[in-house]
Amino acid sequence: MKCLLLCAGYGVRLYPLTRNKPKPLLAIGGIPLLQRTIEKVQQIKQIDRIYLVTNHRFVSHFYYWLRSFQDSSDFKIPIEIFDDMTQSNDDRLGAIGDIEFVIKNAKIDDDLMILAGDNLILFDLREFIDFAFSKKLAVGVKDLKNKELAKLYGCVTIENDGLVSDFEEKPAYPASTLISMGLYYLAKDKLSLFDSYIQEGNNKDAPGFYIQWLHKQDKLFAYTIKGQWFDIGDIDSYNKANEFYGE
Repeated sequence: MKCLLLCAGYGVRLYPLTRNKPKPLLAIGGIPLLQRTIEKVQQIKQIDRIYLVTNHRFVSHFYYWLRSFQDSSDFKIPIEIFDDMTQSNDDRLGAIGDIEFVIKNAKIDDDLMILAGDNLILFDLREFIDFAFSKKLAVGVKDLKNKELAKLYGCVTIENDGLVSDFEEKPAYPASTLISMGLYYLAKDKLSLFDSYIQEGNNKDAPGFYIQWLHKQDKLFAYTIKGQWFDIGDIDSYNKANEFYGE
């Protein structure tokens, strides 16, 4: 199994913190967010390689971090960095564009777990993988228990067995308080669906638009995460995450 970390965003909602530094390398409780993510990923024994996609503006930051990380830890899973060659928020490929870019350039022919680089994960990813492996297509969801907050995300409606029956990206009137949290699993025979989505001319930016399309093409299942999670999307969420570690 391979893991893809999406780190190509420009973090404009976190300015000035991310004006000259990529969001995944911001320190949370004194440790880079990316490093905390990788510590969770390495617990999944099936994963034998990690791909990280970033933009041309910040790619040198990730190479510098990787050298330092490899020198100071006993982490054994190979990490490969991909530069999508974009220079600004205006010419970005979008999350789906970046996923397709890595699948093609890395010639991925394996099951794939995809994780947004701005996720601060405090739960065990192995629980998600154990569920997703038998389903072939799965998305991690979180119950925010608040429909106003749910408006900011992709909202998921599921049946009793976890089958996704509806998905809407940033709805004005959410049908549920379950939201997609930037965690996906696709068996290797499902990876071609990304190319089909792009060939149809669909939105390549937010992954939610892909999930909205995907659940109508194939059986997509949702796993509800019970543990703690932070979406580091703005200054407020960044401060809350640091306060959590301070406590």
